[in-house]
Amino acid sequence: CACAVTDPSASTSAIGISFRSWGAPFLKFEPSRATMFRAALRLSFSGARSLTRLRPQFTEETDEEFDARWVTYFSNPDLDAWELRKGMNTLIGYDLVPEPKILDAVLRACRRLDDLASAIRVLEAVKDKSGPRKDIYPYLLQELRPTLDELGISTPEELGMDKNLPARPSGQNGETTS
Repeated sequence: CACAVTDPSASTSAIGISFRSWGAPFLKFEPSRATMFRAALRLSFSGARSLTRLRPQFTEETDEEFDARWVTYFSNPDLDAWELRKGMNTLIGYDLVPEPKILDAVLRACRRLDDLASAIRVLEAVKDKSGPRKDIYPYLLQELRPTLDELGISTPEELGMDKNLPARPSGQNGETTS
């Protein structure tokens, strides 16, 4: 990558990179590399202090704000299948079981996208996320039952997906037994 100093009057750092007094590099790179390089320089020269300047002060989000944020995300009419999966992966990655109103928005998004497989996968993920607490999943199904009926979505249990399938005995599909 060829670097060219565009301001000859600027001071030069110990590694030979030109900076003005406020620390912004004046280098010519391809746009994507320049952006990454600037971010790396900010971190290397100013340490963690730059992170606090780049990001606003963190405020703790209440449960109601969290729920409203996710309901809004999944209620977006422009949501596509990739964003639905990304949102669900992020949501399931948190250390919590989503509230019924969030799951309602997720199931409605699945219906909008005509994606029954994702809707069933959401229910499977929530069941898995409930873990050893056997009372959470039935409560969620009870709360989601009107939505499931309205949208025509069956639960994994109603589809028989919770039972182990029997092994196929030999002799089927043209196999010969000796």
